[in-house]
Amino acid sequence: MAVKKSELYSSLWASCDALRGGMDASQYKDYILTLLFVKYVSDKFKGVAYGDIEVPEGGSFDDMLALIGNKNIGEEMDKIIAKLAEANNLRGVIDNAHFNDEDKLGKGKEMVDKLSELLGIFRDLMPDFSRHRADGDDIIGDAYEYLMRNFATESGKSKGQFYTPAEVSRILAKVVGIEHAKAGDTTLYDPACGSGSLLIRAAEAAPVDVAIYGQEKEGTTAGLARMNLVLHNRATAEIKGGYSTFSDPQFKNPNDDGALRQFDFVVANPPFSDKNWTHGLKEYGRFDGYGDRPPQKNGDFAWLLHIIKSLKRNGKAAVILPHGVLFRGNAELAIRQSLIDMGLIKGIIGLPANLFYGTGIPACVIVIDKENAEERDGIFMIDASRDFIKEGNKNRLRERDVYKITTVFNQRIELPNYSRFVPYDKIKNQNAYNLNIARYLDSGASEDLQNIDGHLNGGIPSVDVESLSLYWDAFPNLKSALFKPLRDGFYSLAVNKDDIRDTIYSDSDFSAYANKVENAFESWKKKVDGKLRTVDGTTKPKLLIAEIAEQILVEYEPITLVDKYDAYEVLLSYWNEVMSDDVYLLVQEGYKAVRDIEVFTRTSTKKKKDGTEETKITETGWDGKLVPKELVIEMFYSSEQKAIDDAEAIIATAQAELDEMVENAEEGSVINDVLTDKGKLNKTLLKVQLEKIRSSIVTDEIEALLALQNSSLPKKKEVEAVVRANPLYKNAVTDSGTITTASIKNRIAEIRATADVPEPHADDYAVLMSLQEKQTLIDEQSALLKELKSALDKKARDQYAKLTNDEVIELLLERKWYRSIVGGVYALYEAVSHRIAERVTELADRYGRTMPELETDTSELENKVKSHLERMGYVW
Repeated sequence: MAVKKSELYSSLWASCDALRGGMDASQYKDYILTLLFVKYVSDKFKGVAYGDIEVPEGGSFDDMLALIGNKNIGEEMDKIIAKLAEANNLRGVIDNAHFNDEDKLGKGKEMVDKLSELLGIFRDLMPDFSRHRADGDDIIGDAYEYLMRNFATESGKSKGQFYTPAEVSRILAKVVGIEHAKAGDTTLYDPACGSGSLLIRAAEAAPVDVAIYGQEKEGTTAGLARMNLVLHNRATAEIKGGYSTFSDPQFKNPNDDGALRQFDFVVANPPFSDKNWTHGLKEYGRFDGYGDRPPQKNGDFAWLLHIIKSLKRNGKAAVILPHGVLFRGNAELAIRQSLIDMGLIKGIIGLPANLFYGTGIPACVIVIDKENAEERDGIFMIDASRDFIKEGNKNRLRERDVYKITTVFNQRIELPNYSRFVPYDKIKNQNAYNLNIARYLDSGASEDLQNIDGHLNGGIPSVDVESLSLYWDAFPNLKSALFKPLRDGFYSLAVNKDDIRDTIYSDSDFSAYANKVENAFESWKKKVDGKLRTVDGTTKPKLLIAEIAEQILVEYEPITLVDKYDAYEVLLSYWNEVMSDDVYLLVQEGYKAVRDIEVFTRTSTKKKKDGTEETKITETGWDGKLVPKELVIEMFYSSEQKAIDDAEAIIATAQAELDEMVENAEEGSVINDVLTDKGKLNKTLLKVQLEKIRSSIVTDEIEALLALQNSSLPKKKEVEAVVRANPLYKNAVTDSGTITTASIKNRIAEIRATADVPEPHADDYAVLMSLQEKQTLIDEQSALLKELKSALDKKARDQYAKLTNDEVIELLLERKWYRSIVGGVYALYEAVSHRIAERVTELADRYGRTMPELETDTSELENKVKSHLERMGYVW
């Protein structure tokens, strides 16, 4: 079976539950990631000669599985990991998590149960990674990144420093220029590599193989980086752990001249404002020639200068630093002045605040480029600080934000209030080498000014109405439909405030605009349809989404009121949530996977009398592997689904009526006598109450039958004479010609079922019968509903295997992919009306009442309050 991203992710995160409680995320990440590494390399390389990783005898995941239930499981797992580490020079890398640690994993049986459960999860829920064939799309490595992100989130501010958000990593990879690297000995370096995500993203962006080098002070975190790189098929990377970059840099020139080694590209997210950077410092000429030394208590420029020293003559770097480096004075001003005068800074990108797990302060990306530095005449700046989405207690860059930043930077596109090329004259002479982005790019958030004349005399200022000119240009008749002139410089509403939204929707130009949005989507669909219909084993999913995403930007470029980057976000969000899983499956299994279903089961264990355990697997449900069964039902069994919907509607209506009767029952109502302690209808009590009322029904026939019942019943040969003597007995005679106690009771019940109840009980009986009728209808329809659902479920399940090739494409592309994407894009069009309506309503509310009117109302209210207080005896 193919590796499905979302299921792999959820399985990995579920495995963390087995360890929660004894340690926090910063600790149990080592256990989960170590097991992921062992499982992956065992699947991928066990028995493979000359693989990237050697899996020795007794050092595989299979050897771990054999330990489930073993009383020495923790100790033995450590031995297996030690063998794997020893065979691959990974001591101190993959053996940092000790599975025999009683403080973290418990003692005795607790440890055995916990580790056995953990191994069972990896065995039962993890796929066979050896079957993963989507070359270039590292699902396993991405799963590692997924775990790292979640661990960083749970670890909190103090312990999340090992991870740079993937979105930020991708920005650095795109702007550093490595995508233009040519074949040769291209080198990539990160002096504070953490878990290695920056190195991986940058290497992925390169069109050629690159040699990867990284240094990380924390030995455990360096181990994470090594594992991360192996999982991303980059096992040859050199990661040095446990050494400070300033006191003991690990990469020096191969010719042993003592100088720092230099690289083609550097990406880095060093510790912000590092106060300990001078501890054991060795110079290596890193700070010479910049007018001053970095401050002892702030290492931001120390890191930047180390990176510059580590670059080749035409080297390039992208570094994440706090905003303060752009404007702080004293020694940092002198260094910044030198960097600008040397032309080393190619660009600056301002990022939103609260992106990183180690700090909430805003950061920026400094792009360094030594190539042609002496000819540089300015710096390209981007202010992306306002583009993000709130996610939990952190901010996150969206796909649209990443694309916009990287495209604008690399193509040097100047956008109002977002990006511009700033010449040196403005930086040096007009701003004294201050690089604070706000000095060069307006925030774009114009102040919403209040108009005194409008407040005093009424009317909506024309300047506010004209500020919506973007919409009036697109919909020429809408302005006059919403506003009418009031006096010079002011408008009033031309419609009732409650009719604003309807007026917008009824505008012919606005309605026609929907066609433009739809036509752009249809044009995009036409351009990409061929690619999506022919996904196969040669398809590279990441290249595919890049191509179709570029196309959606092209199609929505001319749609002025729908931001093309928002359309891009709709597509990329759907890709990340759903479509990528589908494409990965198609790559590995082909479109025949649409005909496959997934059966969900529950495993339960029952102990037998002889002490052995019996395992039972129960099916709990099913669904299509690629196409949900709802879409198959919609396409083939709409009439059956309508019957189900109708039954559900009948049940819902009857239940609502029954609930209303129960909820509105007054105190003393007979309804209260047939309810449970939780206020729900009790069918047994209802039956008892109805029987109780019916037992009060007495007719001549009932009296005669009761008298007969209490006397000696006639023998069979006596029945005819007894009935002639008393005809009221005749309906109690059985088919065999006898009268029995049972036949008398049945006849009395028949009479009471149809006879009118006595007047004192009539109202209560009617209420109870109404409850019973509704409950009976609910029960009957529920039984019918169960039958209908069961029959439809079987039909739908059987239909998958019968799907034709055309039906497969129709279901997957048209009904699943395209419908979801166009729904998101159409929501952007609807948002246009919301923005217009909200602004017009806001202006109407703001100037709807004049100041004199408000003062009059206030005075009247004050007088009323004063009058009330005086009547209460308060006088002043």
